[in-house]
Amino acid sequence: MWLWDLFKTSIQKENPNDWVPDFDLGEDTAQRAYLKTMAKDTVINFVARTMSTMEVELQNKDGTEWDYILNVRPNTDQTAADFWQSFFYRLIDENEVLVILADDDQLLIADDFTRKEYAVFDDLFQNVRVKDYTFKKSFKMSEVIYMTYNNEKLERWTKGLFNDYSELFGRVMEVAMRNNQIRGSVSVEQTGSLKDARDENGKTRSERLQNYIDKIYHSFRTKSVAIVAKTKGFDYEEYTNKAAVSTQSLDELNKLKSTLIDDVANMIGVPTALIYGEKAELNDNMDAFRKLCLNSIVKKVKDELTAKLLTKKEYQSGVRIEIRGVMRRDPLELAESIDKLIASTVFTGNMILQELGYPKSDDPEMDKRRITKNYQELKGGDTSDET
Repeated sequence: MWLWDLFKTSIQKENPNDWVPDFDLGEDTAQRAYLKTMAKDTVINFVARTMSTMEVELQNKDGTEWDYILNVRPNTDQTAADFWQSFFYRLIDENEVLVILADDDQLLIADDFTRKEYAVFDDLFQNVRVKDYTFKKSFKMSEVIYMTYNNEKLERWTKGLFNDYSELFGRVMEVAMRNNQIRGSVSVEQTGSLKDARDENGKTRSERLQNYIDKIYHSFRTKSVAIVAKTKGFDYEEYTNKAAVSTQSLDELNKLKSTLIDDVANMIGVPTALIYGEKAELNDNMDAFRKLCLNSIVKKVKDELTAKLLTKKEYQSGVRIEIRGVMRRDPLELAESIDKLIASTVFTGNMILQELGYPKSDDPEMDKRRITKNYQELKGGDTSDET
């Protein structure tokens, strides 16, 4: 019970005819569920947008429609970029994603499904729902694209974290609102009981007074310039402008939201500097992002597409699926390193192209290894130090 309620109750017990205005002085801390959504969406969307730039290349396999389906139009409602962004967002957010191939060769991301697991045979996916339609047929594991993120602790960890943070955020927000709150007092000269006096509309004097106070509050809140007429026996005094409004609480709110984003980013493996667009140590942060986050996701999708789109015979004959274009590096920045790799015969030209995310060249010279003179073994009597 609030102190104001105790005060009001004590007065009513002493003199039930006395009137005390019934103000709403407080409310429970709201659940800040949007904090969790904001932090997760900020980080997961960053990863999903990055992965949506990928290109799927089928090497040594001609006459297939998969190139168009995977890289141009997976279904009638999505482009390849939109499809892959939704795919990877659901993968990270829900820890799994299921894609089915419809009868008209459309790739559809399932919104809901039931998985029936078997020890030896293919698992079955039943009650697969896409938007408002539920498929009656069951899909075998070999017939679908199914991936797991294997990070169940992300959801378990964020549930407890955001419960604590939501309460803290609510308290900090209350402080900020109090610091910027309009405060005032009302003095009323009255004789007799305000409850007994009613006008032609059936309203008591206390109700009319409360309506008048509400109009003043609304005027002060919504207008940059508000002028209120003074009435006899009614004095309104505002205290807000007499005290300096602190911005400390607002800074704490921003820091708290940033802390949530940082925690989620660390769980997924995204350097926080990239989330905020900081340019300091950009190359180092991008390399860390590739190694800690993207490489594992690229490997997962490559393995899944290889297993589901290629037969064993095709794989043994040299058919491969490669993922290109994810955070493609600038070859000009690596020109010196590229020169040393080729000159030392460690890499061929085509190997460098693939490593940088570019397609192989058809020029047979790009598959030959060459060594420069400074890397060759010195012959007898040759002590020259040529480069």
